Amino acid sequence: MECYNCGAKIGKADTCPNCGTNVKIYKKILAASNSYYNDALSKASVRNLSGAIESLKISLRFNKLNIDARNLLGLIYFEMGEVVAALTEWVISKNYQPKDNIASRYLDEIQNNQARLDTINQTIKKYNQALLYCRQDSRDLAIIQLKKVLSLNPKLVRGHQLLALLYIQERKYDLAKKSLRNAGKIDADNTTTLRYLKEANAGIRESNPNKKQKNDELISYQSGNETIIQPRYLKDNSAVGTIINMVIGIVIGIAITGFLIVPGVRRDVQNEAKEEVLEANNTIASKNQTISALEAQIDDMTTQITDAKNSEEDYQSRINSHEQLLQAYIAYIDKDTEAAGTALGNVNPEYLGDESKQIYETINAEVNAEYIRTLYNAGTSAYSAQEYEEAIENLGKVIEMNETYENGNALYYLAQSYRRNDDLATAKIYYQKVVDLYPGTERAATAQNYLDIEE
Repeated sequence: MECYNCGAKIGKADTCPNCGTNVKIYKKILAASNSYYNDALSKASVRNLSGAIESLKISLRFNKLNIDARNLLGLIYFEMGEVVAALTEWVISKNYQPKDNIASRYLDEIQNNQARLDTINQTIKKYNQALLYCRQDSRDLAIIQLKKVLSLNPKLVRGHQLLALLYIQERKYDLAKKSLRNAGKIDADNTTTLRYLKEANAGIRESNPNKKQKNDELISYQSGNETIIQPRYLKDNSAVGTIINMVIGIVIGIAITGFLIVPGVRRDVQNEAKEEVLEANNTIASKNQTISALEAQIDDMTTQITDAKNSEEDYQSRINSHEQLLQAYIAYIDKDTEAAGTALGNVNPEYLGDESKQIYETINAEVNAEYIRTLYNAGTSAYSAQEYEEAIENLGKVIEMNETYENGNALYYLAQSYRRNDDLATAKIYYQKVVDLYPGTERAATAQNYLDIEE
C-alpha cells in the first residue's frame, strides 16, 4: 500500500513513515473497496451478475484506482452482452495503469478481431432499431429484430428481457418464459428477469383454466376384473343381419370392381404421368426460386460488408475520442494545460455520451482560455525567433479556436508567418481577413499593402 500524499510504502502504522500524513481513514477506504470487490467475486461465482455489478460500482466509488475491480466489472458487462460498457471500463483501467494491465489484452483481442467488431456493430444497430420499433408500437417488427440481435449476441440479457416483455404483451407467455430462462442462465438473480417471470406465470394461469371433460356420450360396466367403456348407443348385429351385410358387401364389391376399379387404374396411370410432369415443373420453379434467393443473399451480404466497413471507422473514432478525453482529464488533473488542450482538440463531441460530453465541456471551458494563451505565446515567440513553420502551426490552432484572438494579432502574425515562409498565396487569405475584420487600423493598412503585391 502506498501513501496517497507522497507515494511511499506504508505499513501497519496509521501515519506515513516518509511524510507523516495520517493514513488511517485512507486505509479504511481501501479496505472497504477491497471488501466490496471480494463480495462481487462471490456473487459472480454463482452467476449473480447484476448483484456483482452493484458491489463493484460501490468498490470503485471508494477507490477508482482499484484496477482489479474495474477489470472485473468490464468482464461482467462483457458476459452480459454489454460490450460497449465493458470496453469503456477497460479503456479507463488502461489509462490509470498503462503497464502490466490485463485490460490491454482484453482490448487487443476485441480490436484485432474484425469479425467480433462487425458483430458488435451489427448488434448495437439492430438493438437500437428494435427499441425504435417498440416506441412505434410495432411489436412484430421489434420481435423479429430482437431475434436477429440474440442470434448475433446470445448473452445480451437486456435483449432476452425485452423480447420476453414483448411476448407478454402479445400474451405468448410460454415464449416469454423461454426467453426469461435464457436470461436467467446468464444472470441468475436479475430482479427484472424475476419480475417478468412472475408476470408470465400469472398470465399462464389466467389463460389456461381447468377444463372439464365431457363424458355424457360414454357408458361403462364391469366384465370380471375389467372396466368396459363404450358409446351409449352401441347396437349388436344379429346373425341374420351379419349374413345380409356379407351379401350386400359382395354385391357392392363386384359393382365397385366393374365400375370404379378398372377406370380408376387407367386414371391412376394418367395421373401419375401428370404428377411427374408437375413435379418436374415444380423442381424447375424451386431451383429458380433458390437462385433468386441466393442472389438476394449475395446482395444483402454485399450491403452488410459495406455497412461494416463504414461502421468500423465510426466505431474506431468513438474509441479514439474517449481515449483522448481520458488523457485530457488526466492532464487536467496534473495541471498540464497544454497536454490537456492538445488531447481535447482530438476529441469529437458527437461520439461522446451525455456524461462524457459533460466532462468534456467542463474541462474544455477551464482549459480553453489557458490553452489558447499558451499557443499564442508559443506562436509569437516562434515568429520572433524566425521559426515560421512552428509559428504557423501554433497560431493556426489559435485561429481555429478564436479567429479574433488578441484583437486580430493572431490573424496578423499568422499571415506574416506564411509570407515569410514563402507562402504568399496562403498569407493573402489571412491578410484579407485582417482587412475585413479591422478596417481603418494600421495593421489593416499593412495587410492591404501585402494584398496589392503580385505573386
